[in-house]
Amino acid sequence: MIRFYFFFFWYFNIFPFSIADYVYFENSSSNPYLIRRIEELNKTANGNVEAKVVCFYRRRDISNSLIMLADKHAKEVEEESETTIEVDLTDKQKHQLKHRELFLSRQYESLPATHIRGKCSVALLNETESVLSYLEKEDTFFYSLVYDPSLKTLLADKGEIRVGPRYQADVPDMLAEGELDDREQAKLEVKVWDPDSPLTDRQIDQFLVVARAVGTFARALDCSSSVRQPSLHMSAAAASRDITLFHAMDTLHKHNYDLSSAISVLVPLGGPVLCRDEMEEWSASEASLFEEALEKYGKDFNDIRQDFLPWKSLTSIIEYYYMWKTTDRYVQQKRLKAAEAESKLKQVYIPTYNKPNPNQISSNNGKPAAVNGAMGASYQAQASLIGRACESCYTPQSHQWYSWGPPNMQCRLCASCWIYWKKYGGLKMPTQTDDDKLFLRKPHFFGTPVRNTGSPKSAVKTRQAFFLHTTCWTKLARQVCKNTLRLRQAARRPFVPINCAAIKPKYKELDKFTSYVTKGYELL
Repeated sequence: MIRFYFFFFWYFNIFPFSIADYVYFENSSSNPYLIRRIEELNKTANGNVEAKVVCFYRRRDISNSLIMLADKHAKEVEEESETTIEVDLTDKQKHQLKHRELFLSRQYESLPATHIRGKCSVALLNETESVLSYLEKEDTFFYSLVYDPSLKTLLADKGEIRVGPRYQADVPDMLAEGELDDREQAKLEVKVWDPDSPLTDRQIDQFLVVARAVGTFARALDCSSSVRQPSLHMSAAAASRDITLFHAMDTLHKHNYDLSSAISVLVPLGGPVLCRDEMEEWSASEASLFEEALEKYGKDFNDIRQDFLPWKSLTSIIEYYYMWKTTDRYVQQKRLKAAEAESKLKQVYIPTYNKPNPNQISSNNGKPAAVNGAMGASYQAQASLIGRACESCYTPQSHQWYSWGPPNMQCRLCASCWIYWKKYGGLKMPTQTDDDKLFLRKPHFFGTPVRNTGSPKSAVKTRQAFFLHTTCWTKLARQVCKNTLRLRQAARRPFVPINCAAIKPKYKELDKFTSYVTKGYELL
């Protein structure tokens, strides 16, 4: 039966996509694919399937200033890391490696599952691995920075692999017999418990029971604890937590395991000692804020503290989290999430998308034909593309061509370069500029030579020339009212309007030059 289903899906080109898969989404027929990670698969009211996805951004999607910041960060990481494998890359490999770099974001969006165009692989950049490994594998990408689309910022991802001398300790050599230890003892660990103490296990357990009883009595005397734990059972449960036991064992160790001395310290003159941990210190409203923040940010405790609990320390939040996981509240939420996950879709089967692309250039008997019924301007644009080489790999032959770029540029890509453009968001070969923004390639706009595309026209494209055609009266006015106009000052401030009211009286004062003006006009 399993073989039958496998053959069925393979024969009809139907492939499964599951939660946590990295996939290509197509939102435009001419733009590159979007790269997303599927978080949820939900069925809408009309029966369609929508995917809740995490957004990844390419270099072409962020500003030039952030790209410079990312390059600077990569250079600093390479200089600091001692485990990086140095590889001499060619210009083409460096160019294509930029197409494999992505930027993770915390942004979620919902997209129709029918727009999925295939699977890919995205991994956190491994500093111990050669970068060529990402180029050798198809549909493989990497990321090391997190991009915030709303704030337009880049931050280092906190999930880096901490390998190297900065994170691993250097184990010193073993001391020889009779050799003195010259290390600073104050910086070493302190012994807090002796398993070879004179007390038996039964005596230690009895002392811990006394410590719990003292803790319960202390909570009965404390007003704030009486409000939070109104019943005796809740007070006793709170007194049995680890904070009470740790304090009791620490007290016993400090008094050299003398039970009478340790018991007297548990109940000093001011009253019984009350030990409370984070579970007791936090209020009900703070606990609700924490659960809301955990639902939004997960275990990103820095963001939880910054946006929800700024008055709490990071240590307090982390300690509360691990205590909260031992409560019934956590167990209930985990069961609810498990029930919701069971009711949601786990997998969706999408057939291979094989509809013709509107950018596809088709021909019949050597003559260009309309694509999807388009005629007129598109027919002329496709006719002018016949005979041009691929804009990326320069090949003059391909079984299928695709128009690429603005219509006035009349560029095209071969089939393999078109697939590369859709998947990786760039051209295979490096250009004269590192700017991979969509169709903003500088050589096309500043009169510099571009690639020889096989066109009979000149291989140099210049910007369109234009000039201002002034009338004869304008020329005369410039000469007659030279002192009033002050052309140089006006040219330095082109946005300041010229005072026409002052020029008109000047004309009236120059009646004696009327004949000169008329004669000059006839000469022109």
